[in-house]
Amino acid sequence: QVQLVESGGGLVQPGGSLRLSCAASGSIFRINAMGWYRQAPGKERELVATITSGGPTTYADSLKGRFTVSRDNAKNTVYLQMNSLKPEDTAVYYCNANIVGLGSYWYERPYWGQGTQVTVSS
Repeated sequence: QVQLVESGGGLVQPGGSLRLSCAASGSIFRINAMGWYRQAPGKERELVATITSGGPTTYADSLKGRFTVSRDNAKNTVYLQMNSLKPEDTAVYYCNANIVGLGSYWYERPYWGQGTQVTVSS
């Protein structure tokens, strides 16, 4: 079993910052790409940022320059630093990780966290 546990969400004023964390635990041989997605009310889930095990990152074009994704491979943890937050950043943020494990055979599959609410409001 694998679990992704997110933390760091909350209420912040426009222009403020938050740092999200997501720690993976359980039966893990290796974690390939990790990332963050978000889903606002009435909208589809969208990509925020991803990071490979070696470090290269991708971002949603609209978020470049304000959000930074990073990871600590030794801790199986991915972070999302969010700066200059805007009301339109309000959403549930989900962590995602592509995890390699060994059951009766090797496999790689995506896992999701439970989501953490980020609300940007004055």
